[in-house]
Amino acid sequence: MNHEAKFDIATQWPAPAKLNLFLYITGQRDDGYHDLQTLFQFVDYGDTLTITARQDSKITLMPAITGVATEDNLIYRAAVALRQAAQVDFGAEIHIDKILPMGGGLGGGSSNAATTLVALNFLWQTQLSVDELAAIGLKLGADVPVFVRGHSAFAEGIGEKLQPALPQEKWYLVAKPDISIATAEIFNHPHLPRNTKKRSLDALLRRVYENDCEKIVRSLNPEVDQALSWLLEYAPSRLTGTGACVFAECDTQQKANDILNNLPDWLQGFVAKGVNVSPLLTTLATYSMDCQ
Repeated sequence: MNHEAKFDIATQWPAPAKLNLFLYITGQRDDGYHDLQTLFQFVDYGDTLTITARQDSKITLMPAITGVATEDNLIYRAAVALRQAAQVDFGAEIHIDKILPMGGGLGGGSSNAATTLVALNFLWQTQLSVDELAAIGLKLGADVPVFVRGHSAFAEGIGEKLQPALPQEKWYLVAKPDISIATAEIFNHPHLPRNTKKRSLDALLRRVYENDCEKIVRSLNPEVDQALSWLLEYAPSRLTGTGACVFAECDTQQKANDILNNLPDWLQGFVAKGVNVSPLLTTLATYSMDCQ
């Protein structure tokens, strides 16, 4: 492979959404963080980052996100963190086509950060391993490593202990009411279940999937409660993460599209396929092949 850095070439990289197919909270640590067991699966739908590596050290990010300073954006922070870890002084022009809702429980910010790490590691040819990139990602957010590694996974701890998993690749109708939910509000709620029994992955895969956050989120947000009540008329449905997005599980694309076509006007939604290998890894492999 040609190991020279790839400058001044616009490249496009996917930042896919994730779903928590189940989420159980098994305890709370002294530092306030929660121990959990969750099953992450990617979907073939998400944001797109167009990245052009620069030989100087300037990092630009467009368009600006209202209320978020560029220096606080996870994309910018990921680029700076990679540069520091790899001890290089390159830059990048990054443009994001943002279609994933913020505060939806789809992991959009974490996915953006992971895509930035993986893409710039390739474009700058900094040669960091996946483990090194995941370690950088963990400092940015608990969900970043699973996006960096790019495989569906069973997660424990605060979400950083990952074990590869192969859930069924179903079709999903994902819907979001017009609200945004702060993760901290849900995890700090006094009535959140915090003592769900830990189980093995095999045992969990045999159970009906549930989300320990769902009851609290529904009680605090009538819009989510209404959305789930509506979706449950069509298919098995539940909350992803701490919300606000909910999803219906379908065996066929047609079934998911049928639900989408009936979606009430107070919900926004999309249809996506569950995938156990992230579109990010597929893109990286394609660019890597092009360089051989």
